[in-house]
Amino acid sequence: MSARLTLLELFDAALRAADARHGIEGVLRDRAGPVAVFAIGKAASAMALAAIQSLEARLHSVLVITKDGHVDPQLFRFPDCTLLESAHPVPDERSLAAGAELELRLRNLPPEILPLFLVSGGSSSLVESLREETSLADLRELNRRGLAAGWDIATLNGERRKLSKLKGGGVARLLSGREALALFISDVPGDDPDVIGSGLLGRMPGIADAVTRVVVANIEVTVKHVADAARARGLELEHRARFEGDAAAVAAEFLQALRATAADGLVWGGESTVVLPERHGRGGRNTHLALAAARLLRQGESLTILAAGTDGTDGPTTDAGAVIDGGSVERAELAGVDVERAYREFDSGTALEAAGDLVHTGPTGTNVGDVLIGIKGTATSLRGRAAAPVL
Repeated sequence: MSARLTLLELFDAALRAADARHGIEGVLRDRAGPVAVFAIGKAASAMALAAIQSLEARLHSVLVITKDGHVDPQLFRFPDCTLLESAHPVPDERSLAAGAELELRLRNLPPEILPLFLVSGGSSSLVESLREETSLADLRELNRRGLAAGWDIATLNGERRKLSKLKGGGVARLLSGREALALFISDVPGDDPDVIGSGLLGRMPGIADAVTRVVVANIEVTVKHVADAARARGLELEHRARFEGDAAAVAAEFLQALRATAADGLVWGGESTVVLPERHGRGGRNTHLALAAARLLRQGESLTILAAGTDGTDGPTTDAGAVIDGGSVERAELAGVDVERAYREFDSGTALEAAGDLVHTGPTGTNVGDVLIGIKGTATSLRGRAAAPVL
């Protein structure tokens, strides 16, 4: 089996590990009484479907707020399900409309109905209600500035909370002390509900809070599952969660660790950042990291590396990421791409498409962050094989 196929199968294992359906079903199985579902984020459709199937007759209503193109068609079968597609990564008027709809529904929700919040990455941009002195232009500029400057998620979300009535525990204020349940797919360090989605369902100081908060999927479990899946294939991978920082620096660190390990390879989980110039090409943090690694591979070095987002998107693109090897740069250049220019101008997607290295999954129904997997060329003789990935 090729190293490339092995990595794609292991990424498929990562996506299955990050699927929150089992966790949601376990929490809701014994929950009594009618429930109103509020699903927000890039994984909102999959989380809502899991809740609908678990609640059955106990279901009162469903509101799904998700990224463009991330609505699961199965949700159209349910008459009490309202679907709102919104903007990501930069909010727009739809984000404000979604926030208004969320506020209205919470204010009008009968007291006997339990509000169930299903929150995943992307929530910060998808739903918003602004403070009186703040405009949408202010919010959009903040998001552009943070994304361009490569702010980490905690910094960006902290700044977003300063402009918002919903973030930083604002939903707790709207609930006015009523009981609620919040289930999270975490894409942030420490799995802190005060940080996930800019603290959309976090705690607000001084506000009575009866919200039960449960994390049902995270990167640590995902990385361990990849290592277990590799072991079933005869591979030993060192695993670590979490990586962070500049994508190019992470690429160099990962490559150095991959060369040094006595194991067959590595799997890391986390989230890198990039600092974008004013004018840039196609790509995201994972393809930039992958291209940075490809440029650092030595001639004849038999290493293969996957860098991909578990949500199936890399920044503003529809690429999940890429799988690179020692031939990536040569393949891109033979196709007519100036790899050094593509790297400098953050046009990694163009270079890696030319090399045939991009990975596409479509919306995955989860979002626990990014996965880096690297294996050595001598590690591709495997015992057994899993089903081919859906990629």
